[in-house]
Amino acid sequence: MGKRPLVRRRGRGGMQFRATVTGKQAPAKYPYFELSEEHTGTVIDLVHERGRDAPLAKVRFEDGSISRIPAVLGTKIGSTIKFGLNAGIANGNVISIQNIPDGTVVCNIEKHFGDGGSIAKTAGSSATVFSHNVDGVILKLPSGSFTTLNPKNRAMIGILAGGGTSERPFLNAGNKWRRYRSKGRKYPIVRGVAQAAYVHPHGGGRHQHMGGGGTVSRNAPPGAKVGSIAARKTGRARVKERA
Repeated sequence: MGKRPLVRRRGRGGMQFRATVTGKQAPAKYPYFELSEEHTGTVIDLVHERGRDAPLAKVRFEDGSISRIPAVLGTKIGSTIKFGLNAGIANGNVISIQNIPDGTVVCNIEKHFGDGGSIAKTAGSSATVFSHNVDGVILKLPSGSFTTLNPKNRAMIGILAGGGTSERPFLNAGNKWRRYRSKGRKYPIVRGVAQAAYVHPHGGGRHQHMGGGGTVSRNAPPGAKVGSIAARKTGRARVKERA
């Protein structure tokens, strides 16, 4: 009996494939406040969390509670962050998107009210409030697509800090391995045809070849589910020449 492929072992969610919790600060979310409440917090520190490019702002509120929220550009120690429907349109303030004017750049947007922010949370990312209508508030996401959200959902004014971090070269494989390890990502990636036959369905043979098609069914058994999964088409798209 052969050895299980790496992708199959990763699918079990074993500890050796999970992102390490060492260096983690706390969930980077808004504190849960009622929609009618208004709160003011002060940034007491800017911290780095392993596996996260955007810096976190350590915010203390007037009731003494402390939360960690992704910081926007321009945030510094001593900055003030306001929560509430009447908060001004200023960098770092958290307001329901129903009260944010069209064309405003926002980040760390709630997909569902009270989830603490889950859209546009990566370093340097932002979305734009596109329009308001009876169905909700339409936002233009970083991908260029549009989505309609509940008007009560909260968002932070501004662009998240840390942009351009991913453009810095790794320079050596060790740095890249540690980077991917902190995020729980797969690295290095070894081609299936370069592995032995007992390790991977594409492995073995005198030459590196798959020995058959690379597309498999969506319902293929776990030991064979490698390659192009239920691909509608593969290869390079050919442009037909017009007469």
